[in-house]
Amino acid sequence: MKNFVDELKWRGMIHDVTPSTSEYLEKNKTSGYIGFDPTADSLHIGNLVQIMTLVHFQNSGHKPIILIGGATGMIGDPSGKSKERKFLDEKSLINNQNKIQSQFEKFLDFEGENSASILNNKTWFENFNLLSFLREVGKHVSVNYMMAKDSVKNRLETGISFTEFSYQLIQGYDFYWLWKNKKVKIQFGGSDQWGNILTGNELIRRIDGGESFALTTPLITKSDGGKFGKTEDGNVWLDEKRTSPYKFYQFWINVSDEDAAKFIKIFTLKGENEVKNLIKSHEKQPHLRILQNSLADEITERVHDKKKLDIAKSTSQILFGKSKKDDFDNLKEDVMKSLSTAVPCVKINKEDINSGLKTLLTEITNFEIFSSKSELTRLIKNNGLSINKEKILNDEFDISKNLKFDKYLLLQKGKKNYTFIIVE
Repeated sequence: MKNFVDELKWRGMIHDVTPSTSEYLEKNKTSGYIGFDPTADSLHIGNLVQIMTLVHFQNSGHKPIILIGGATGMIGDPSGKSKERKFLDEKSLINNQNKIQSQFEKFLDFEGENSASILNNKTWFENFNLLSFLREVGKHVSVNYMMAKDSVKNRLETGISFTEFSYQLIQGYDFYWLWKNKKVKIQFGGSDQWGNILTGNELIRRIDGGESFALTTPLITKSDGGKFGKTEDGNVWLDEKRTSPYKFYQFWINVSDEDAAKFIKIFTLKGENEVKNLIKSHEKQPHLRILQNSLADEITERVHDKKKLDIAKSTSQILFGKSKKDDFDNLKEDVMKSLSTAVPCVKINKEDINSGLKTLLTEITNFEIFSSKSELTRLIKNNGLSINKEKILNDEFDISKNLKFDKYLLLQKGKKNYTFIIVE
């Protein structure tokens, strides 16, 4: 079995770790957990670092536990936040929880000796009244101790409610409850969670004199200073209804060389020697984007599946590769549907299909594609318009006879300006 801490070290996935953690985990098989508050109906790639931590933990022979914050999600963690989160109602939290549970199954094994499990902290908090909590938990942690945490200090100037102030106590009790009832010895999290995690260690020590450990991962940053996991469209989600497999694939394909060398260690299961060889190959031929392709392939297949990966790659090849009309003609309908999510999409009525090329691409489409018929004429004259990867030589092109699957058209202005047309 792999040494868990050593595995994370070479991958650059350790920010802080309590003393003796590595020695304990090397000698003992144990349980460890990470908490996820169900604040959305899907996980996003910002969650992947923590998920991969659990994957490596399980691959090292230990038992990973996913803690869904059915209780803590109703409050909101102030860590890394400049203002208080909007509260979600219980119905929304339950819906979110049900949806994200299935996403973990793509990464972790829920069967076998060290099978993963999912728990919800609402189980032990729903009958825990305020007075009992203050007596059993609150008395063990001083206000000075809580005030010293970065998650609190960073919010003192802008303001922090008692609700958020108490979050670290609640998370700390999660750790204590899991330590006492599920034999959980270690908690993981991002570096911004270090204070909250240590509060749990402190409760375990003060209430029962117990031993526990903590490990946090670095917050992922991009080489250009931009926020990891964010695009112009917002978060990159694991749910294909929020982020299509094509756009998910493209996110990884388009990372910089510097980021790709870092991300391939963090987000894939490739071994150290394989990663070193890939980096060397990439450095010799950076134009081939070996790292980006390897990274995008593995993550997209894991989050979605092999078929959707292939569709995403076919979509990318049509849009950015040296594809020709024959390539387009051979596309299956699932790739066509993928194209509709990849580029701006315009819908037209079937009865308008015989209006003529000029009228169709201007008036009928509300001038979304071309601002005028003269603009369209100039582009055709300059050999700059293609439909379904075929150069349009004049405005007599019959669209009705060139519909793919009787409903799709891919229009291309210049090299990379695409519009997808659906005839309904």
